[in-house]
Amino acid sequence: MTVPGGQRHRARPGAPIRESKVSLRLLLRVASVACGIQFGWALQLSLLTPYVQELGIPHAWSSVIWLCGPLSGLFVQPLAGLMSDRCTSRFGRRRPFIVAGASLIVVAVLVIGHSADIGWLLGDRGEIKVRAIAAFVVGFWLLDVANNMTQGPCRALLADLTGKDHRRTRVANAYFSLFMAVGNVLGFATGSYSGWFKIFPFTLTTACNINCANLKAAFLIDIVFILITTYVSISAAHEQPLVSSGGYTPFSAEGGHEESSPAQEAFLWELFGTFRHLPGTVWVILLVTCLTWIGWFPFLLFDTDWMGREVYGGKPNDGPNYSIGVRMGALGLMLNSVFLGITSVLMEKLCRKWGAGFTWGLSNILMSLCFVSMLVIAYVVKNLDFRNDLPPIGVVIAALIVFAVLGIPLAITYSVPYALISTRIESLGLGQGLSMGVLNLAIVIPQVVVSLGSGPWDQLFGGSNSPALAVAAVSAIASGLVAILAIPRTRVEKLRVYQ
Repeated sequence: MTVPGGQRHRARPGAPIRESKVSLRLLLRVASVACGIQFGWALQLSLLTPYVQELGIPHAWSSVIWLCGPLSGLFVQPLAGLMSDRCTSRFGRRRPFIVAGASLIVVAVLVIGHSADIGWLLGDRGEIKVRAIAAFVVGFWLLDVANNMTQGPCRALLADLTGKDHRRTRVANAYFSLFMAVGNVLGFATGSYSGWFKIFPFTLTTACNINCANLKAAFLIDIVFILITTYVSISAAHEQPLVSSGGYTPFSAEGGHEESSPAQEAFLWELFGTFRHLPGTVWVILLVTCLTWIGWFPFLLFDTDWMGREVYGGKPNDGPNYSIGVRMGALGLMLNSVFLGITSVLMEKLCRKWGAGFTWGLSNILMSLCFVSMLVIAYVVKNLDFRNDLPPIGVVIAALIVFAVLGIPLAITYSVPYALISTRIESLGLGQGLSMGVLNLAIVIPQVVVSLGSGPWDQLFGGSNSPALAVAAVSAIASGLVAILAIPRTRVEKLRVYQ
């Protein structure tokens, strides 16, 4: 049971629940943990795909390394959500998982940042650093497990706080998206700066060159952010322990009562068993989510690599063009995050005016147009002859504009599906943690497909990222049309602000 300054409480067993509106300030504090989580994600997206190739992993298999994210999301986030629904810790249901996930993030980024040093200590001396790759993969999988362990309970906690107030649920998710944007801006700005090794000279070692040292320093900064934002978040909402036996059973996120049964112990059976009870609209939301992430994942996987290879014409460990392109890609992602943040602020107004489903559909069509633009830019660059020089400034500006505009649909993706799901499956009696797990399945399954197929598929076309982007463009426009045509548009009253 979550008690944010008296939002919900029960004076005695059997007494009615008294509810009051949770303040927007408190929702803002709780959502702030997304900033620290997304700071680390931004560093992953901007630096790690190029870094694994510098360690000696071929481009065709770099996407397979990223497979750990979807796999951990498939099992860890739903499991963490379900366990947090039933957690009887004296610290509350969600907060123990948030703290445990944040602690594991700290361990993971330390392993990733020092993977080259670990490999050197274990005997790496060749061009392909096998032991460093092994350390990196272990740290990378830990990081994805930790991120998934943290994000599900975070969103569930926000849903606990807003209860059945659909408008506040959208606002809470918009705040979460806003802090993700802030974390992205800070993370991509950190990733685009190439002088961290000068500020933290101890990061430069025999095994760790300048690029490696910059990555190591960036992850040390990430540790500071995750510790600060986790403290701000968990200190905001004071959860009362869930009573599992004896006395009363606290309310579930939907306002009902949670009762465990032997059948509920079979986690995967319970998770997949919920699908047969889902109404048609929820199935449409899950379909749109699936198609949306088939569109997003190739971009999130290869964004800075695309800039380094197909705009700047470089290759890892072969001249300066690739490194310059990667840093410029990180700058583009920072601009992307600025647009993401602005859109997050305007999210409630857009959804109130056009409807959440229609807004989501329009944003996905915009996403498809951006991916088509990236294919056009890559084609233009391929037919230019700038050899070892940098690409024309007009091409770079066009690429940066595309990256920036993609922040608009990304903000919608980070917010609207969660709000739609959490407000449409209340009648099923699911806890918010498990409901986030159901939505997560529609996110991670397409990511598994893309992770397995995009690298080898791109390699068939000479190592280009264009085939995966073409699939992304088709999937994005399909998801947009389905969202516009099949998700019912509901009239939304103006949101009242409670301070």
